[in-house]
Amino acid sequence: MSLQLDAEALKRLVVVGDKVLIKPRAPRDKTGSGLFLPPGVEEQEKLQSGYVIRSGPGYALPAQEDPDESWKPGSGGVKYMPLEAAAGDLAVYLQRNAWEIEFNKEKYVIVPHQAILLLVRDED
Repeated sequence: MSLQLDAEALKRLVVVGDKVLIKPRAPRDKTGSGLFLPPGVEEQEKLQSGYVIRSGPGYALPAQEDPDESWKPGSGGVKYMPLEAAAGDLAVYLQRNAWEIEFNKEKYVIVPHQAILLLVRDED
C-alpha cells in the first residue's frame, strides 16, 4: 500500500462506532479488453474497493451491572466489541452504504462495518 497521506492531519479524524474510513482505489479507465470507460462509470458500480485508513472502536456493548449490587459505583467505561477491519486492509464494500467526504482535498468514504463484504490483508 503506497498512499501519500498527511499523518498529522489524519490524527485529527476520529472515526466513531462501527464506521470505517476508506481511501477509494483509483478508478479504472479501461476494461480488460481495452475499451476506454467514460468518467463516472466506475463510481456507479454496486461494489467498490479501497484501503482502510482508520476504523472506529467497534460495536458498543451493554453495561454488565449486577442488579443485586446497585449500591456499587459503575465501572464508568464503555466497552466495545472491536471491528475486523484494520488500517492497511483492502476492503470491498457496497457503494450504496458509503458516504463520500473530502478532507485536505482528498476523497474518502465512510462505510459502516456491516457494508464491508471482503477484506484482503497483507500478512507482512
